[in-house]
Parts: sequence; C-alpha cells; structure tokens
Amino acid sequence: MSHDGDAAFFEGAAVRLGGHTIWQDVSVSVGLGELVAVLGPNGAGKSTLVKAALGLYPLAAGRASVLGRPPGHANARVGYLPQRRSFEASARIRGVDLVRLGYDGTRFGVPIPGRGAEARRRVREVLDLVGATGYAHKPIGLLSGGEQQRLLIAQAFVHRAELLLLDEPLDSLDLPNQAAVSELLHGICRNEGVAVVLVAHDVNPILGALDRVIYFAGGSAVEGRPDEVITTETLSSLYGTAIEVLRASDGRLVVVGQPDAPYTHGHRHD
Repeated sequence: MSHDGDAAFFEGAAVRLGGHTIWQDVSVSVGLGELVAVLGPNGAGKSTLVKAALGLYPLAAGRASVLGRPPGHANARVGYLPQRRSFEASARIRGVDLVRLGYDGTRFGVPIPGRGAEARRRVREVLDLVGATGYAHKPIGLLSGGEQQRLLIAQAFVHRAELLLLDEPLDSLDLPNQAAVSELLHGICRNEGVAVVLVAHDVNPILGALDRVIYFAGGSAVEGRPDEVITTETLSSLYGTAIEVLRASDGRLVVVGQPDAPYTHGHRHD
C-alpha cells in the first residue's frame, strides 16, 4: 500500500495498555491538506489514536508513520491540542502571550535570542489567521470559550505545524462556535496545506467541512468519506450488532443502537 502524500498512517496497528487490547488491525491514513474527524462512542479509543501518533503509546502490532518518521520522532512539526483546558476568570495571561508560548516551545516561553522580531511577526500572522487579533491583548480568563479555543489553535499552529492533532476541540462550545471553529480548521487545511485530525463526539457540527472520518468501535476502526462510513451497513459491521443511521429533518445524522464501549483496565480509553 502506497502512502505517498500521507501526513500520517497506521497499518495493521494495535495498541495494548495494561495487558488489554484497546484496538487492533487498524489501517487509517491522513493526507496533507485533509480535515479528518475521529469518531466513535466513549471509550472506543479515539484519543488513543492521537497519543499513539505522538509516540506516547507504543504499537503492539503493525506499523505507523507520522510526517515520514516513526511516531514521536517528528513532534516538532506536529501541533497538539489536548482535551479542553479551562481557564479561570482570574487568569491574567494575555492571548498573545499564550500563543507566544507555542512558538518558544520547550524553552517555556523564554525568548530565543535573536529571534524576537521573527517570533512577533509569526504570532501576529497566526492571530490574524484564526481571527483573534481583536482580543489577543486581553486576559484570557475574560474571553469566551470560542475565543479561547481560537487562541489555543493558534498556539498549536504557531510553529508552522504540518499536522494538527486536536483532541475534542469543540467540546463545551455552543453550536455557532463549533461551526465557526470547524470552518477555521477547514480554512487552515485548504490554505496552509496542513493535515488536521480532530477527535469529536458529534459529527454534525463539522460534517460540511470534513474530507474523511475515522470511526472507532468494536475494537477496530474504518475510514472513508462521511457518506461511506456513517451508514447503517458500515457501522453495523463495525459494531458487530444492528446499528441504524437516521437523517433528521434538519440534515443531522443520528446513530441509533450503539452499545457502550467496554471499560479497559478500569478506565475508558477514549
């Protein structure tokens, strides 16, 4: 199987944690410039895929590549946004400083000698890209959830990442902000040629922006266009039980009959 043009791929992959298999025989890929959603029930192993791509969870079988290297070896070119961080209203760090932390990376915000002007220029550029220039100098604790999330995406992208791994970036946002952030990510893919992998619980707010989906269930995964994967036939086969996919009058997709994912080693591995 050729993977030319892929930002990342897993082939025949399995992850085992605590002596339990989270998923196995997973073959999925993400191309440069693609927006791909990782879907599935709680505990199916969606976040496990992201952590395996970062090299945090080793593969028990199969192989994987991220930006042409083994997982974890190209992380300087990967932007990662973990599950939703909350900021107290009293948080005084400005948005522009939060984004600058992403530029300086492992130096924990200490400016790199001789690169101050370059850093300021890049921070301004990415703030404009995500539409956050107007509030970037305000304390982040005073901003709305949607504004905070735009700044966090800017922080993940500011060092010119070629692959963005975003773990539930729409969580806790209202529907208008979910749609706005989805369009923002779609624009980054199209205009910057960046691959974006987005873990999500609900496909509906992002359906129109997606290129493909990766759907985890039953200890494995399938990938393809949303209209190929989110179907009664495909999901019934993946779950190993009868699943029905309905389309509501407003166009939303509703998956009916999905069983809860099992607990693994006392925890869900979402």
